[in-house]
Amino acid sequence: MQPIQASAKAQGIIADLQGFIRDELLPLEQREGIRFGEKHDRGLLRDLWKRACERGFYNIMLPEELGGAGLGIADLCAVKEAAASSGAVLAAHVLGELSGPPRIGHLFRVASDVQIEHFLRPVCRAEKAVCFALTEAEAGSDATAIKTTARREGDHYVLDGAKRYISGAPYADFAVLLAVTGPGKGAEGISAFFVDLAAPGAKVVSDYQAMSGPGTHGDILLDGVKVPVEHRIGEEGKGFKLAMGRITLNRLLHCATMLGMADLALRLSVEYARTRVQFGRPIGMFQAVSHMIADMATELYAARSMMYATAASYDAGGDIRTQSSMCKVFASETAFRIADRAVQVHGGAGLINGHPVEWLFRATRMMRILTGTSEIQRNTIAKGILMPD
Repeated sequence: MQPIQASAKAQGIIADLQGFIRDELLPLEQREGIRFGEKHDRGLLRDLWKRACERGFYNIMLPEELGGAGLGIADLCAVKEAAASSGAVLAAHVLGELSGPPRIGHLFRVASDVQIEHFLRPVCRAEKAVCFALTEAEAGSDATAIKTTARREGDHYVLDGAKRYISGAPYADFAVLLAVTGPGKGAEGISAFFVDLAAPGAKVVSDYQAMSGPGTHGDILLDGVKVPVEHRIGEEGKGFKLAMGRITLNRLLHCATMLGMADLALRLSVEYARTRVQFGRPIGMFQAVSHMIADMATELYAARSMMYATAASYDAGGDIRTQSSMCKVFASETAFRIADRAVQVHGGAGLINGHPVEWLFRATRMMRILTGTSEIQRNTIAKGILMPD
């Protein structure tokens, strides 16, 4: 029930992706007993990344000249939504979203030839996994407040500090990491580096779990880690601008994942409401349940329309800085409301750890924090309206 028609090319990719998930991924998950909200074996993930790469899915989100599908943003939203709504636990890994090409595609424009061959190409071949490390204990929404330092000594930098809540860190080989090279200069004093997480002094700690489950987030500890100067990304002091350069677009693309989750929650609720019998009839026949489902579908349609309209504007060359934040706050809060109602429709079944709607409830709640909190989005929206450039 999407309000925008994906291109013929995107429809073909979605059909192939759904076939791969149906014929290979779901049977794999059943054989291995993989459930939502559980830690996944690193070897199994690496095998999946390689298989997805062989089938052409892993690099889909890259530009065509880098081996991707060369899709517009509206089409990318359609592909991402299809993956997230598939019901497969590991669907995001098929597109490389957590540790693969989508994390580093924009860096091809600024990376050196050495960096491209040593870091970027291996990620695109599913040989290495990457994470993005910015957040720290005292630097969340205020990203320029990071304390991790990079002190230059001859032909290398020495990094000291700690990164917190880094998505994908437990199975990453290296990080795209931001550190302060010019103290007191704010954003202009922050540089970006490729950091080998197996280097002496580097350590990944994942002794906690996020709401969505264990094994996906970790802290990166840096104690005198030596990083060659040639592994600095771009100019010194330009790392923050580099990192934030795609945040507007990334916020919009994250909406597709959120709404794919919401779509899955809705479909599971419809199926349950049709088959769960109480008082002699399916619970979907009761107005209290049917009205919840009606509200879920209506809000999902509204959020989708908003996202695809913004994506179409971007594809036409429009400035979507304000609209992207609008989409992010609306999609994340809508997805959570839909997941919340899905738990209510499922009753006791929806409270059991490992049930899809129980996991969706937790995962969509995180989305109101990740990639900029709802409060930060509202700041951006208000600024765009009250103080336009």
